Amino acid sequence: GSKDDPKHQYLLCDIEDNGSLRPLTVETGVTGPSVSPDGKHLCYFVNETEPGGGRLTLKRVNLDGTDRQTLVVVDSPLPGTNFRPSKIYPLSTISSDGQRVAICGFLGDGKTEGAPWGLMVFDAQKATVNLIIHGPSWCNMHPQFCRSTDPEARRDILIQENHDNIADSKGTVTRLAGGAGADIHVIRDDGTNFRNMPWGRDGNEFCQGHQCWRGRSVCGITSTVTRSVSEAQLIESQAAPHAGHVGLKTPGGLRNDLSREFPKPQFYHFGTDIRGTRLISDAGPLNKAAKIYVADFGEPGSDPLRNFRCVASPRSSCKKETHIHPFLSPDGTLGFFNSDESGILQAYMVRGF
Repeated sequence: GSKDDPKHQYLLCDIEDNGSLRPLTVETGVTGPSVSPDGKHLCYFVNETEPGGGRLTLKRVNLDGTDRQTLVVVDSPLPGTNFRPSKIYPLSTISSDGQRVAICGFLGDGKTEGAPWGLMVFDAQKATVNLIIHGPSWCNMHPQFCRSTDPEARRDILIQENHDNIADSKGTVTRLAGGAGADIHVIRDDGTNFRNMPWGRDGNEFCQGHQCWRGRSVCGITSTVTRSVSEAQLIESQAAPHAGHVGLKTPGGLRNDLSREFPKPQFYHFGTDIRGTRLISDAGPLNKAAKIYVADFGEPGSDPLRNFRCVASPRSSCKKETHIHPFLSPDGTLGFFNSDESGILQAYMVRGF
C-alpha cells in the first residue's frame, strides 16, 4: 500500500505528449487523489496516521507541479468528537465546484471492539474538516460526490453501507458484508438529508459494491448480483427518502434495468462520460475471457442501454488486485482499463469507438 512505501507516487500521464509521465507527489504516504473539476489541480492526502493518533494532511498542487500547498492538517480529534482517523481509504472524491474533498477512514483507537468508520468532508477554501457520518458498518464507503453543477445537487455524496461486516479493534476487516448485504445511500455533505438508493437487500438482489453517478445527473447506477437468475445487472435509480435499510423495497424507489436488452448480463465495474450519454463496463466471466463494452444511454429513468459494442479483450487474470476497472475520459472518447496480460499490472487506453 501507499502509506509506508517511499516509492509510491502519483504521476501525470500526458496523452498529448505520447503518454509521458511526470511525478506530481514526492511525499511518503500519499493517498486519495482527486483532480479538480477545472483540470488545474491535484488534491491528495499524506497519510501518517495510526489507530488513535498520527497525522493526516490534505494538500493541493498544480498539474504542472508548481504551487504545492498544505490545506488542512488533522493531528488531533476531529471537531466535536474524540475520534482520530486512520486506515485512510485510498479513494477521495471532490465536489463539482472544487471546494470540498471527502474521504473516509477508521476511527478506532486500536483497542476498542466495534469501533466505527466515518466520512470526513474537507473544505479547501475554509481549511476545515467535519465528520458527517460514522458507525461500524461504514468500512467500505466508496464515497462519490454528485457531479451536477446545481448548487444543491453538487452537495450530495453517494455512499455504501456494509451491513454485518466483521472487523477487529485495529480496523482489520475479515468480512466486508453479510446477511442481506450492503446498501447504497446518498447524504448531503453536511451530514443531513440521508436517503436510500432502491437497490438490493431483498434476499434475491445484492449490491456488488460498484456504483457511480450518471454523468452530471442525479441518477445513480449500480451493478448487482441476483439469485433467481444468475445475472449481474446494471440498475439506474434516483435517491428516495430513507425508510430503513430495505434496499429495493424502499417506498417510492424508481428502478430502470439498463442491462435488460443484453443477453445474460454479467457487468461489474463501469463508468460514464460527464454528459451521461455513454457507459463503459467490463463483462464477465471475471477471468481472462472478460471483455470491455461501451453502450449508449437513452432517456434517463426509462430506456435501456443500447448499441453495445465490444472494444477490448484485456486478457487480465481478473484477480481482486487485477480487476479491469474501465472508465471513460470526461468527453467519452477514450477508455482506460487495467490488465496484467503481460505479467505486470499496467494501465491501457482504447479509443476509436
